[in-house]
Amino acid sequence: MSNFGVAPSVMHFYGETVDESRRLHRSADGRLELARTKELLRRFLPPAPASVLDVGGGAGVHAEWLVQDGYAVSLVDPVPRHVEQASAICPAWLGDARSLDARDDSFDVVQLLGPLYHLPDADDRRRVLAEALRVVKPGGLVAAAAINRYASLFEHVTYAHLHTERMREPVSKILRTAVHDGAHFTLAYFHRAEELAGELREAGFSQVEVFGIEGPAWSLVKAVEQQPGDGPTDDLIASALEAARMAEPYPELLAASSHFLAIGRAPDVSLPDGGDVA
Repeated sequence: MSNFGVAPSVMHFYGETVDESRRLHRSADGRLELARTKELLRRFLPPAPASVLDVGGGAGVHAEWLVQDGYAVSLVDPVPRHVEQASAICPAWLGDARSLDARDDSFDVVQLLGPLYHLPDADDRRRVLAEALRVVKPGGLVAAAAINRYASLFEHVTYAHLHTERMREPVSKILRTAVHDGAHFTLAYFHRAEELAGELREAGFSQVEVFGIEGPAWSLVKAVEQQPGDGPTDDLIASALEAARMAEPYPELLAASSHFLAIGRAPDVSLPDGGDVA
């Protein structure tokens, strides 16, 4: 393990291999993910200028639009390159989601839009959620993202190589174990929707809801991008966004998304029942 106990493969992947901000702004499925994440968060965020701690916030893609919306954002991430980039947007520092350098009850919102991706040990994920509960104010909001257990099945069809021996076994392993630790990506954990909701409830959050971020049509958009030509049209992306919205009332469609977003509330000690209201 390296700085802050983060796996070396994760540090290398984000510190030297990929530019996550480029993926979210330029790839078709990344643009879909960013647009829907913004849409969902804006539905639940308290009014600006509420304080937001963006844990594992990367280079500040989400911090940037939150600051533009008027929020007081702070960012913590274990990757030095990310912190350097994010520092141009908001206060940012190196740190570990499992042990936050923040006071108890100090933020209106805590975002976990990346830390749960790379912690296959359930105890580590419990520590992340416990820290989020510690630093968020009573009644405050937590937003936690996760990778869908079945995302790789859809994604590697878009590359037209799932049927090859090289990809069939790694993807089968993810489906069996929920963990990837090999080539083509980095150490990662893949959630089921009900599992993610259960982890938030076990940590003490209430009013927990889980949404499919990209919705059931994201892989169609990505498949078009992989084919020769000009890539997906604006109308196709708009239709995929609408499919994600229309799918929200139907939990059975969650498993077709690429990422999940779980929303929960910290108990509000000012309420007689601790804040677990409908």
